[in-house]
Amino acid sequence: MSKAVTESRPTEHPQWGLEQLRNAIHAAGVALWSWNVDTDRFVMDGHGFTLWNVTHDVSLTFEHLSEKIHPADRDRVRAAFVATRAVIGPYEIDFRILVGSDVRWVSARGQGSDAGIKNRAMTGIFLDVTGRKQAEESHELLAGEMSHRVKNLLAIASGLTLITSRSSASIEDMTKQLTNRLTALGRAHDLVRPLPSGQGDAALLGDIFTVLLAPYDDDGAFAGRIRVAVPRLGVGQAAATGLALVVHELATNALKYGALSVPEGALDVSGTMVGDDVEIRWTERGGPEVSAPEGPGGYGSELLRRTLAGHLGGALEHVWSMEGLLVTLRINGVRLSR
Repeated sequence: MSKAVTESRPTEHPQWGLEQLRNAIHAAGVALWSWNVDTDRFVMDGHGFTLWNVTHDVSLTFEHLSEKIHPADRDRVRAAFVATRAVIGPYEIDFRILVGSDVRWVSARGQGSDAGIKNRAMTGIFLDVTGRKQAEESHELLAGEMSHRVKNLLAIASGLTLITSRSSASIEDMTKQLTNRLTALGRAHDLVRPLPSGQGDAALLGDIFTVLLAPYDDDGAFAGRIRVAVPRLGVGQAAATGLALVVHELATNALKYGALSVPEGALDVSGTMVGDDVEIRWTERGGPEVSAPEGPGGYGSELLRRTLAGHLGGALEHVWSMEGLLVTLRINGVRLSR
């Protein structure tokens, strides 16, 4: 073996000193601990006391320290530590601890079995893994939320297809109605974006009405006949889907039979806060004379009632007058923000 290779070995395998190890442990945020399996006495370094938020003036035992473990994890952690006496090799367990009103995730790692016990004391480390656990929980929530939204959209699309097929006079009419309804859903989701000042992921209530009604007020005799004046409120993504269906259904009826079916007609959408709820008034003027339908109403009316009651926690009321249709929507404020 060459001299060069022999001389390189000390560099490849350095002998770490106590100060180097101490600095490395501090940089990694590692807390050292030792547990006497006979007396139950528990010893930690300074970082361990900080991590668990306990004072140095108490004589720690594993049982005393266990009181700070989250109740849902306590029995599991106790059983795991006791079982380490019979475990061969390293072990690791993650659990939650309560620090005031905060919850921290701790990973305990050590060496089990009698081979890992010296002078009846086991040694190991604690790591604060709160950030990693929160990231994992966020990913799980996001995956669950995406799955839930996809299922909801598929259910809505299926329901819309059924309702549209029953109320359409032809394949062409059904295709047009269904396309418009699905497009309305897409427009509402496009509006959902982060708002400033911590208002959350939401669209503005006025934007939903303005964007969805824009196709009926874009040029020619239709220009300027739709007015929207509602409170500046955020609409959550779940509520935006239901609200888009309501707006589209009302607009479709107005275009077929109401104020938007003639050039002289006008639509006014206004809103006010009534306690914690939002009251929207859909007022049509200048259109054909309208009258209340006979019977319980068609599938569109059923869609409106279901959506208001189910998705938005509200209700609606129709007033059929000589001047035109007045629809009052009452929407739960908490549901609207979700």
